[in-house]
Amino acid sequence: MLYDSLSKEQEDVMIEELTTDGEQTQLIVLNDDYNTFDWVIECFMEVLNHTNEQSEQLAWIVHTKGRASVKLGTLEELKPYKDALTDRGLNAIIEHEKVNR
Repeated sequence: MLYDSLSKEQEDVMIEELTTDGEQTQLIVLNDDYNTFDWVIECFMEVLNHTNEQSEQLAWIVHTKGRASVKLGTLEELKPYKDALTDRGLNAIIEHEKVNR
């Protein structure tokens, strides 16, 4: 898995600028070249409470597309998941996009 991740400083700035009013916030896992599929799947199951099948599908999406949205929620809900995934060595970030209303 190969993908450049954001620096910690860039990530912190991006997270601080997030708001949840009128925006969809998502936890993204980025591709890298050192985590195995089995480890990524295990992390998704343990941290995100995804099923084995869902975790395996997400791992393949990360590998083939370079990134995958693995969980939706508010910034407050997603931050502990992001921290747990990064503590396990995965490249995870929180992103948001404006929802047109």
